[in-house]
Amino acid sequence: MILIRSLLLSVWIALSVLIVGTLGVPYVLAFRLGGAHVMTVWARVAAFGARWICGIKFEVRGIENMPNGPVMIASKHQSMFDTIAPILFTRFPVYVLKQELLSLPIFGWYCRKAGLIAVDRSGHMSALRAMVAHAKERFEEGRPLIIFPEGTRQPIGLPPKYKPGVAAIYMLLGVPCVPMALNSGVAWPAKGILRYGGTVVFEFLPMIPPGLKREIFMELLESKIETATQALVDEFHGQGLVRKVAKETSV
Repeated sequence: MILIRSLLLSVWIALSVLIVGTLGVPYVLAFRLGGAHVMTVWARVAAFGARWICGIKFEVRGIENMPNGPVMIASKHQSMFDTIAPILFTRFPVYVLKQELLSLPIFGWYCRKAGLIAVDRSGHMSALRAMVAHAKERFEEGRPLIIFPEGTRQPIGLPPKYKPGVAAIYMLLGVPCVPMALNSGVAWPAKGILRYGGTVVFEFLPMIPPGLKREIFMELLESKIETATQALVDEFHGQGLVRKVAKETSV
């Protein structure tokens, strides 16, 4: 059943991009933030499918750690779900994503229209400064920036690989950074087709103020995210063990 449900969810996600993306074109052309609005609708449809088909829900913690004004959210990245759920609990977030994603049909077009920011990894400092300029424009619209410091999804258990680019962005932006821990990889693994049920937790951690030196920032960021993420993964597994014991006891 897990395999069947996982396959159904993959079909649901693909169809949601096609149907919502097609129906949303007039809205994008008519309104300045139309692309961001349509992506929010798509995220709701995708999250509904994840819950209805595979039993994947989510919970948000630490919202009190989010400051008013411009902010960079640096998030652990374990799953595709990390790009879906945050759209539903932050206001029109601006993701920093790989340049290749812009070439995807429908989805890539919406990424552009929603004001998401692609990273040109071959562009070096000039590309980085252009990216920061775009981020500051999005800040004026009251939108948070979400970046994945490891650059790509990392399966649970692998050593962290934080890229130095996140420190450069942090220093150039000059805004607070809120680390975000999560345990999405337990329910929706980074690799493979199988999707498991359970409650995914996204946790905003205490803010890192602007202006820290590169080495201090990187050490603090990784320590905060990895420690909290491991605690959430352990919590997820612990809840599963409790349910298993309760079921065996009832039998």
